[in-house]
Amino acid sequence: MEAEPEHKQHMLEAIAREGDGHRALLDGDDDAATRAYERAAAAYRASWEAAPPGAYGRLVGHLKAAVLAGDASGAATYVTGQITPDAAQASAPAAYALAVAALVAGDDESAATWAGAMRAGGDAFDRAGAALLAIARGDQAAYAEALEAIVADFAARPDHLTGVRIADTAILMQRLAGPRGLTATAESPLLP
Repeated sequence: MEAEPEHKQHMLEAIAREGDGHRALLDGDDDAATRAYERAAAAYRASWEAAPPGAYGRLVGHLKAAVLAGDASGAATYVTGQITPDAAQASAPAAYALAVAALVAGDDESAATWAGAMRAGGDAFDRAGAALLAIARGDQAAYAEALEAIVADFAARPDHLTGVRIADTAILMQRLAGPRGLTATAESPLLP
């Protein structure tokens, strides 16, 4: 039996560690969640570095895990250096990564641009893009509406990437919105 390629091994490790973080977060163990998310961020980055060109979803995973771990400034700088504007115009995951990186860096204008670009990638990208755009614009009503749509989508999914039923994209948005004074709550067992 042939071994998995290195990038796939790192990706599987990242997903497993992210799942550990989700379980810890839902159990209320913030310290364990932070440690697991830090390991997930490192594994997503290793997967990106070993993967064929264009695997931008791994950069989204890297940045999301870093945000959930509570220290994303280094990840945002790294991601911004990995994606060209042309790639982000052509790839919804690349635009997603740049939108999140821009919000982390406090560049709301760029975040709005990339959030708009990612919305053509399909329903899930449209929902996440709507939330990111609302955060970048400081639009409380649009943010609350987008967050509710994200949570509803995750609640309707039969399967979750990490095997943990959690609305991790909603948690990402809450972590990005909070420092800007935007708040929205969605009652769901998929949120801590």
